[in-house]
Amino acid sequence: MSNLPGIVITGASGRMGQMLIKTVLDSDKARLVGAVEREGHDWVGQDIGAAMGGADVGVTVTSDALEAFAKAQAVIDFTAPAATIEFSKLAAQARAVHVIGTTGMTEEEIAQLEPSARHAVIVRAGNMSLGVNLLVQLTKKVAAALDDDFDIEVIEAHHHHKVDAPSGTALMLGEAAAEGRGVSLKDVRDSGRDGITGARKKGDIGFTAIRGGDIVGEHDVLFAAAGERIVLRHMATDRAIFARGALKAALWGQGKTPGEYDMLDVLGL
Repeated sequence: MSNLPGIVITGASGRMGQMLIKTVLDSDKARLVGAVEREGHDWVGQDIGAAMGGADVGVTVTSDALEAFAKAQAVIDFTAPAATIEFSKLAAQARAVHVIGTTGMTEEEIAQLEPSARHAVIVRAGNMSLGVNLLVQLTKKVAAALDDDFDIEVIEAHHHHKVDAPSGTALMLGEAAAEGRGVSLKDVRDSGRDGITGARKKGDIGFTAIRGGDIVGEHDVLFAAAGERIVLRHMATDRAIFARGALKAALWGQGKTPGEYDMLDVLGL
């Protein structure tokens, strides 16, 4: 058991954090060696199993990320952009694989991960599920096959707790559509329509974000032309798919050359 890769989960008290912890504890391919929460959090100093309402598992929640990372072969991180940037530096010091599921990162924030990727493996993706990454590939192919007589809209729906919009997955899909068309997303992105906006600009890629209830994640890519529509859809009904994908990425990264990777690399797509 001790020769299995050791995993640390950041943001341990969050919904994804708890799902990740359960996934690692249930796995026969990895072991949980750390759980990190912010300083002053009620869970710090408690056994993570007890903090989650179960039996002790022998892992104490800590606010000292560097100490936790030093014992790990991988860190799985679904937190916030500023925290992720700092965690990337500490994971690089520990030479631990850093799996990043954090969304809402700007281009400038993503660029700040580059120095860490020179020393350790970083796997970053807006979505860790197999189905979504297949959808990304399909979106790219369909966009490449259709001209700009087809308007492209990415429509996403998530639970009311989600703080960023469009979602990381929606942006992945938008990037795929733009790549298929041979354009840059930043030049054709159209989101946040409100009021008298004027007619839709030909060639733009639009985004619509829906927030409500406990929706895990739904994404449609709509290709609409006069007289016909094509809709590519993925619906997530269980957050566990993201946790399983993140663990797969953490295991895949063992022994890889330092650098930045994504789930397409992990899945061989």
